[in-house]
Amino acid sequence: MLTLAGATLIDGTGRDPVENTHVVIDGTRIHDRAPSGRTLDLTGLTLLPGLIDAHVHLFGAGLSLDDVAGGKVSTAEVAAGMFRAAEQALQSGFTTLRDCGGADGGLVRAIKSGLVRGPRLLVAGPILAQTGGHGHFGSPFCSGNAWAAPGLGQISLVCDGPDQVTRAARTAFRRGADFLKMCVTGGVLSHSDSLSDTQFTHHEIRAAVREADARGTYVTVHAHNSEGVRAAVLAGARCVEHGSFLDEETRSLMARHRTALVPTLTAARLLAEDAGRIGVHTDIAARAEGMEAAMAESLRRAAAAGVPVGSGSDLLGGAPRRHGLELALKADIIGPMAAITSATSVNARILGLDHLLGTVQPGKTADLIAIDGDPLTDPGLFDDPASVVLVVKDGRIVKDTQHLLTS
Repeated sequence: MLTLAGATLIDGTGRDPVENTHVVIDGTRIHDRAPSGRTLDLTGLTLLPGLIDAHVHLFGAGLSLDDVAGGKVSTAEVAAGMFRAAEQALQSGFTTLRDCGGADGGLVRAIKSGLVRGPRLLVAGPILAQTGGHGHFGSPFCSGNAWAAPGLGQISLVCDGPDQVTRAARTAFRRGADFLKMCVTGGVLSHSDSLSDTQFTHHEIRAAVREADARGTYVTVHAHNSEGVRAAVLAGARCVEHGSFLDEETRSLMARHRTALVPTLTAARLLAEDAGRIGVHTDIAARAEGMEAAMAESLRRAAAAGVPVGSGSDLLGGAPRRHGLELALKADIIGPMAAITSATSVNARILGLDHLLGTVQPGKTADLIAIDGDPLTDPGLFDDPASVVLVVKDGRIVKDTQHLLTS
């Protein structure tokens, strides 16, 4: 057994912090027992559940997005970038990632087997995109779609009509998808649509939802505008990514259906600050002008309306170590504690893993991190991987920069 002793605990439930706590780990689980076994002295540190990023794209991490979409890089380079990004996320305190399009079951297996160091990973496999819609990358004057290497990843599958959507969904599941991702509005990185466009019909979205239901899982949708969000919610989608421009009707509909919102403030901020570093041309990045402010307002109003709000970074290209920026940005909008719960207990519910993850409670999986400082007074600590001095995943210490083990 292993005892984490002396820390101030923020347990992920939203309750006030508790000082000088003892958390006992036996095997892979947290137990309600007296301190025993080896001890880590965490006096002066803050202990939290392992963080969850509910919107990442490991496929193409560390590389120019245009180069990856255009097939200008090798499979070896794509794989190396994915492996490095997975380990960097873990070292940053994120013990679980939800990949919302790109990585498939091959990477999940590589991490589970220990061949690659990384967080627990849930994947959507290839995004479901309509012809000419968001996710249909590659030159508009050439046939075919973007670069693909099944067993590692593929950006998207283009499908039109319920029958093609059904086939694409089944293909994604065959490649190891844990859930499905659809693009129901235009996107910033698109070349042939706009953010105000809506995509896929009710019957097409329903086809994906039926396939997800048959597998006991769900559909999440890329959506910026209200019309696309409403269509997805009414068709049965359980989660919305981005949600940049949500009107009152749409927020109320999401709240009634308990449809979760995963804002992605980090991507909006990085596109505005340094699009070139993440491999996005400035003319494309200009489409994101004003998006962070709009997304922040949608987030604030959605939370007030009772919409479950999760947390996702949507990290792109060359910025794989900034997962924690999302919590820092969100803390300015809904407060530090709500930002923490969005990346712990709320995200765990969105992933369907709240019986195992998201809070520090007996019986839960022993995913824990310790931060040198108080993230409630300084949420910017989440954006500094060096401040995360301890990471425990599945009861195993995978990072210990302060050599905390004392006995």
